[in-house]
Amino acid sequence: MPLRLPDKLPAIDFLKDENIFVLGNERANSQDIRPLRIAILNLMPLKITTETDLIRLLSNTPLQLDIHLMKVKAHTSKNTPVEHMQAFYRDFEEMRHEKFDGMIITGAPVEHLDYPEVNYWHEITEIFDWARTHVTSVMYICWAAQAGLHYHYGVPKYPLPQKMFGIFPQIPANPKLPIFRGFDDVFYMPHSRHTEIRREDILRVPELSIIAESQDSGVSMVMARNGREIFVTGHSEYSPYTLDTEYRRDLAKGLPIQMPVNYYRNNDPEQGPLVTWRGHGNLLFTNWLNYYVYQETPYNIDDIH
Repeated sequence: MPLRLPDKLPAIDFLKDENIFVLGNERANSQDIRPLRIAILNLMPLKITTETDLIRLLSNTPLQLDIHLMKVKAHTSKNTPVEHMQAFYRDFEEMRHEKFDGMIITGAPVEHLDYPEVNYWHEITEIFDWARTHVTSVMYICWAAQAGLHYHYGVPKYPLPQKMFGIFPQIPANPKLPIFRGFDDVFYMPHSRHTEIRREDILRVPELSIIAESQDSGVSMVMARNGREIFVTGHSEYSPYTLDTEYRRDLAKGLPIQMPVNYYRNNDPEQGPLVTWRGHGNLLFTNWLNYYVYQETPYNIDDIH
């Protein structure tokens, strides 16, 4: 089944060009199906790019999804048109009385700040608390994963000597978990971050389980509350050229940046990226939606607690 998206959302045209089937509200309303309600709290600066990346992966499920875009009131996006934000996003305050089958909270370019210094920290911790009683399963990505682990479980983050930047092999700790159904013994995940969480800190918290990690990039996936919270430190949703764009942007600014690891064909930026993560990225989101959202959420959404 396709995704149910707000009419005129830019991602619709982008993804139709990629032969991905999406459904506008008008047609979706004629189908007698209860779609899964999925909230996306988009904290990334290039919101249209992030929307498109996430919707691309969500579109591969056979389930019908009703997507709701959320923003924090305490922060105004400088890189996305105001008209887009007004047309497609709602503040958390407007959504706090609603319930959702699943939720995705994205990364944010605020790693250099201590958590209380982030100007929307108070609001986002409200959202973290709210999600525990209003959402069946939440996937936290990159900075949001670090922030969620810190807020709920006291896990600290640490600055890295240089940016973790590239495509890194990951090993599932328990391949029989539903989240890894269909996975190979090794899968690849993009990372782009200046901070890390450490294995030893997570192992001190009985409620947390490391479910995937890498010898090169460290802990990549952590699970809590039987899958009601999944923390992903990388970016399985990234499109093929996202790291290339970041690399060339930082070079143009004269920032200290290493070439992304395991990314370009023959380590040559002029040959373009060799995509090794997209298949498992699709499986990750499809398995999350099926086994941790659809199979667990009550038919009556008001029964989520």
